[in-house]
Amino acid sequence: MKVDIKKDPAVQAAFVEIHCREVTPEVGKLERYVRRFGTTLPATENGEHFNIPIDAILYIESVDKKTFIYTENQTLMSEKRLYELEELLDRRDFFRCSKSVILHLNKVQQLKPEITRNILATLVNGERVVISRRYAPELKKLLGIG
Repeated sequence: MKVDIKKDPAVQAAFVEIHCREVTPEVGKLERYVRRFGTTLPATENGEHFNIPIDAILYIESVDKKTFIYTENQTLMSEKRLYELEELLDRRDFFRCSKSVILHLNKVQQLKPEITRNILATLVNGERVVISRRYAPELKKLLGIG
């Protein structure tokens, strides 16, 4: 892939163009990344308000009607419900893996099938998240496996 940056004093705001022969999955992923660049979700931790970059999120979980956003270093709360966050996030990068969890697929390091037909996802920080057997076929289809 070739990358060019062209400086032009007449340009008011930076913009990105992708030139390609065909739109491959990699080009699509690049487009989603560029569109999502700088996107954040509002969250709180100990009364402090934060804007969490989408790419920093490992997974989002709903517990006792509260929504938590997990990053490598923080556990934050969101005012939004799980289904509201699911609508905001790109479905090719974020996957509803159980009734109460949305998983950031780009943060998955390993997938391991279990005897129970669940799948155990190991994240980049070593944490493990269970992908329920109800959602496993959809994940396999999304990833183009088995």
